Amino acid sequence: MNTTINRKAKERLSHSSLFTFHFSFFKETGDKESGVCRLLLFPVSCLLSPVSLLLTPVSCLLSPVSLLLSPVSLLLTTVSLLLASCVSDRKTFLIEGDFKGFNQGELYIYGMGGSHEIDTISVAKGHFRYEITLEDTVTLNLVFPNFSELPVFAQPRAEVEIEGDASHLKETKISGTKENEEMTAFRLKTSGMTPPQVVEAAAAYIKEQPASPISLYLLHKYFTQSPTPDYRQAVQLATIVSQAVPNEPSLKGVVRRLKGIGGLKDGSPLPSFTTADLSGRTVKSSDLNARLNLITVWAKWNYESTSLQRQLIPIQQRHGDKLKILSISIDASVKECRQSVERDSLKWSTVCDGRMWETPLLTELGLCYVPDNILTDSHGTIIAHGLKARDLQMKIDQLLTDKSD
Repeated sequence: MNTTINRKAKERLSHSSLFTFHFSFFKETGDKESGVCRLLLFPVSCLLSPVSLLLTPVSCLLSPVSLLLSPVSLLLTTVSLLLASCVSDRKTFLIEGDFKGFNQGELYIYGMGGSHEIDTISVAKGHFRYEITLEDTVTLNLVFPNFSELPVFAQPRAEVEIEGDASHLKETKISGTKENEEMTAFRLKTSGMTPPQVVEAAAAYIKEQPASPISLYLLHKYFTQSPTPDYRQAVQLATIVSQAVPNEPSLKGVVRRLKGIGGLKDGSPLPSFTTADLSGRTVKSSDLNARLNLITVWAKWNYESTSLQRQLIPIQQRHGDKLKILSISIDASVKECRQSVERDSLKWSTVCDGRMWETPLLTELGLCYVPDNILTDSHGTIIAHGLKARDLQMKIDQLLTDKSD
């Protein structure tokens, strides 16, 4: 042990003086001017030598300390590397984009099937940036001020860029991952098609690539969230997708919605439900026990539905207790929904949980578009559903006038 320490001390001593090093260098290289250097550096070397000798015991004392601290230093280095690894291994997903014609405002974003709670994204000078932590791949819906939607397929440790024009959302380009680029291609391909042609193209895509998250989105968009859903085709396509990805969580929501759509038939009983309205009151299906009962779907951004809400006010006043109304709002902001209800003086119960299309009551009842509706009799039997505003008003007046005392 002493031999090792002395050897290390000698090594430190041999390097303790920069001047001594240069002196040796000049001596070994045989530089012509080394004699002058030796003469100049000799006094300095003589002065530094005692200092080096004095430092030798200190160096010997510190050497064991250095040996003891080596494991600690190694441990700290390891921890630092692990922490750096954890930071770089964060399961984040980043969306960054620019939109022409959309200088400032907010976007809504939520996850399909309730996979991500609704959130807002600030837009400044047409630019926005949004980052979230993910454990699994999910489908996000980006909602614009006019409530048009764009799907974004998100996955951990990925980034996407969005570029588009607010007045031509169908031409928006989303790049960065395979799924988003494929969805962009599908959207651009179908942008000039008629609605039936788009549905046909969506069905073809689902059959060709049932395991793709795009197929699940198309199934939801064109076969369960439609004014006139083709229930038989929707079930057929859902079966194809479920066989390809049987453990997909979002598929359960689609299946539940299809079950609701399948049960929404004239002459069938209204599904049983219990929920809460904006005031916190419990609302049950059994409460709809008037001669005629109406359930409507509306949103403040949909003119046709808000217009119908206002038209129902004098109708309800005219028929009194013979007509009960329950409204379901799919607005993202509960606060704004409440303000709309108060402004329009709507006296009946309104349900709004801020979950938009993920509102459970919509799924249970099979309601899938705005403005959708259901009419039931006092026994909870469905009389009609999905009526246009004018046809709905005529139906109410006809049924209640014929049955008036």
